[in-house]
Amino acid sequence: MSSIHTSARPGALLSQHPMTEGAGLAWRQADHDVFVATNEGEFAGFVTVDRNAHVVHDSHSRRIGSYPTLAAARQALVDATRPPSRRRERLRRRILSRRR
Repeated sequence: MSSIHTSARPGALLSQHPMTEGAGLAWRQADHDVFVATNEGEFAGFVTVDRNAHVVHDSHSRRIGSYPTLAAARQALVDATRPPSRRRERLRRRILSRRR
């Protein structure tokens, strides 16, 4: 990951170079307030800077949440794109079967 300091303040230091993150997401800065993520070349989502918040959207432009830092926002997208664990998937199926 590139060393970069970004905050929601106007005039914050922004990188023009690609930034990389774990979990296969590659990050690029599309504008001074927009960061776009791809996963193996496919669009994975984006982060917009809105005053004091970093707003995360998934690959379908659905809002995931708002975070105080770019690092937290990027991690939220990494977590949202991570496939569910077997344990979590079994729990989900068990809960859904009880609702029937």
